[in-house]
Amino acid sequence: MKLYNIKLDIKNKSELDPDFIPLFKFNEAFLKTAKKPFSFAIERNDKQIYVKSTYVHGDEENAEADLYYLDRLVKFELWQKGGFRIYVKGDDLLIQKLKHTYSPEGSRAFDAEFMGKIYQNEFEIIKCDELPEPYEIKRSIGGHFEGCRVGVDFGGSDYKVAAVIDGEAVYSNETVWNPKVTSDPEYHIKNVTAAMKEAAEHLPRVDAVGVSSAGLIGNNRVLFAQLYGMIPQEFFNTHVRDIYANAAGTLGENIPFEVANDGDVAALAGAISLGKKNILGLALGTSFIGGFVDSSGNLSNWISELAFAPVDASPKAAMDVWTRDIGVGVQYFCQEAVIKLAPTAGISLDEYDTPAKKLKAVQNLLDDGHEGAAAIFRSLGCYLGHTTPFYYDKYGATSFLLLGRTVSGKGGEIMVEIANKILREEYPDVPVEILLPDEKTRRLGQSVAAASLPEA
Repeated sequence: MKLYNIKLDIKNKSELDPDFIPLFKFNEAFLKTAKKPFSFAIERNDKQIYVKSTYVHGDEENAEADLYYLDRLVKFELWQKGGFRIYVKGDDLLIQKLKHTYSPEGSRAFDAEFMGKIYQNEFEIIKCDELPEPYEIKRSIGGHFEGCRVGVDFGGSDYKVAAVIDGEAVYSNETVWNPKVTSDPEYHIKNVTAAMKEAAEHLPRVDAVGVSSAGLIGNNRVLFAQLYGMIPQEFFNTHVRDIYANAAGTLGENIPFEVANDGDVAALAGAISLGKKNILGLALGTSFIGGFVDSSGNLSNWISELAFAPVDASPKAAMDVWTRDIGVGVQYFCQEAVIKLAPTAGISLDEYDTPAKKLKAVQNLLDDGHEGAAAIFRSLGCYLGHTTPFYYDKYGATSFLLLGRTVSGKGGEIMVEIANKILREEYPDVPVEILLPDEKTRRLGQSVAAASLPEA
């Protein structure tokens, strides 16, 4: 098949989504004939700068392919690393088109506005003759288990708590909640505080509090999280930014405290429980996020919001209702992906009122031997198999750890089996092992790992 005049060969197609075109396949084929240098650097407001060098064709025949390739590349890098300013060096016409793409009138207007808002600067693309030097900050946090610790993992469908004494979880629990559809700030404050107190009640004292949270976190504050997306903007600064710090303060004064996004904590959980480094943690829950522990054991300082980073090159790819873009990770690697595929699998979920209940219904059908439910997870496994080399190219991680409710039970096992089959058949040179921890660690491990974030 051809896409933007680029010839592609896909051997293993998704059972329920045959139009799926792995973006890695497109990029790989595109770069075989692209020879003209093109590079850019992304800057954040903490002065970190990430530099990326690549190639384009730079001719009229491949103009459409060039712009599509750059659009997807820049978008992925933005949602992987974060930033508000892009320095660009290369073909003048492509730079002008890229500027328009990220303008208020362009197809990436949402991304530009969002990144500018998060980093509190106007988003801009600047043409330059020489790119700035790269600069990156890495964090060495986590792995502290001494004393009595509270760990909480706040997701979009549930929160998990753990009371940990000298590295051993003496209590753990999971509670369903509905933060993404609730606009009352008091609902969020009440539940966050109750979660921490629930764990603290099972400890003789509290020496430290660690929080894993969906969303973007900076300096222990919430920069953005869809968990709190329904709260009116005028209450965000007063009720949300310090919601975790304020709740931790109810347990006592001056208790060491640390917050990290759930992707980073997923990676940290893997590094701790498996004794591995160079690991990419993937949290497949209400949404989808990554976290990376490098070969030195440090957490990256990237946002790794892979829910909104592209993975599917098909023009028929599903649309994310929030960013209004197609082919991004949220439609392929979380409960939204299961719900998306259910009708094609002959499964109606109309009677269930929350995404978490819809996912659970499909998982129950899978346990009962429903072939359509099995087909859903085989299709997710196909997505994973074709996207693993893409993430390997972006992170260099040789171990992928899957956590979250979407990979709980038989579904996760099916996904890994299919993904490994595709890796063997189409990407034999990709040295990645895909890991599923035991069931308890898979569902509750992030809250225990979160407890280890602060140094007491």
